[in-house]
Amino acid sequence: MSIHDFGSAAACVASQAARRALPAAFTALVAAIGSSPAGAADRELVERGKYLVTIGNCTDCHTPGHFLGKPDMTRHLGGSEVGFEIPGLGVFYGPNLTPDEATGLGRWSERDIVTAIRTGKRPDGRTLAPIMPWAAFAELTDSDAKAIAAYLKSLPPVSNKVPGPFAPGEAPTSFVMKIVPPAKQ
Repeated sequence: MSIHDFGSAAACVASQAARRALPAAFTALVAAIGSSPAGAADRELVERGKYLVTIGNCTDCHTPGHFLGKPDMTRHLGGSEVGFEIPGLGVFYGPNLTPDEATGLGRWSERDIVTAIRTGKRPDGRTLAPIMPWAAFAELTDSDAKAIAAYLKSLPPVSNKVPGPFAPGEAPTSFVMKIVPPAKQ
């Protein structure tokens, strides 16, 4: 066997190995490109939650400064300093919805958040203030309620303890909007 023949034989063996390896490599490459990167489904869920929170106007009651005409978006959904007085029930402030451990939803699971959104029940058993439209949110699909919870858990934590709630007759410590029933005609 000449050196030329040896080179041709080696090239032939290398070529055969390449023909066997390339389809597997190509298949792996196509699978990697064609599949969603890790976390893509989570990002889509969070984006859906962000959309729902936006169209649900959650910022109105849960972002500092919103009711005073200057929402503080550095504390987005961090809780309101303006309370709602509901005659006979007291004064309620939109709580901090960020995952802050001490002042927000940081100790709540996504299931706890979904339950509160859809039933008005907090993990500690208390019922949310009637100003919270949980009865309307009870109609959310499971996937939409989970998307909202995923979005809230994805927010940067904001340390902001809101005042209250205050029982009827207790003096609130911050600005209050009073809800007045319509006059009877």
